[in-house]
Amino acid sequence: ENREAMLSSKSNRLTEALEEANKLFDGVCHAREAALDAQFLVIASNIGKEKANELHLEMSAFDSTAFAEDLLTFMGINRTEVEETDDSEDAPGGFLPSDAWQTMGEEATKYLRRAPTFHYMMGSFKSEPPVPKQRIERQRKANRGKAERAMPAQLKKMEESHQEATEKEVERILRILQTHFENDPNTPISFFDFVIDPNSFAHTVENMFHVSFLIRDGLAKIKLDEDGLPIIEPTKPSGRREEDSRAGARNQVVISLDQREWK
Repeated sequence: ENREAMLSSKSNRLTEALEEANKLFDGVCHAREAALDAQFLVIASNIGKEKANELHLEMSAFDSTAFAEDLLTFMGINRTEVEETDDSEDAPGGFLPSDAWQTMGEEATKYLRRAPTFHYMMGSFKSEPPVPKQRIERQRKANRGKAERAMPAQLKKMEESHQEATEKEVERILRILQTHFENDPNTPISFFDFVIDPNSFAHTVENMFHVSFLIRDGLAKIKLDEDGLPIIEPTKPSGRREEDSRAGARNQVVISLDQREWK
């Protein structure tokens, strides 16, 4: 019966009815009374939904005139005084107070907390690498290429000189071995007496390294004497050809020698 009155946004009849229903619910003791309470709850919910919809529609409407009046009042204008003093048409315009916009700005900053957008004063620009840097980079690459091309040539010269020195040293040792063997072909030449330098362990290792080329190329051979010690002798030209014809007869071994054994 009071539906229209309850739907009014200025009426509190729906709230009063809910409070009264809560008081009556404390005395409910029969099923019929509980059913009536549930029926009332459904009706109250429907009325509340309709009232909320109407309230939403009222809030969505924007009255620009009322907003302007409230804004002018907030900025310090008394509309009554302005109407009384604004009788002549020659009244100067701009009746706002000097600090009106500052007052509104200070109030607006409380609700509009946004970071200012970034913009270029002289317009935007494209981020492209500068031309001089590219030229410098090309020069560096060119210099690096020259250095890389120069290094292999230098290393090649060093390798050639080192190889030539090794070949000359191998030939010198072969001549010494042949000379010793020709002077006394019946006396075996001890391998350790031939390669060991009593004053230099490094020179001894170099001698063993150079002798290994003679063994590899079949220019000399090493065998064991009656005491089981190695002896070395140069190969004869005929023997070299026979050994070359049967490569399986030629073997190489690794000999270890530390400073303690050298001493």
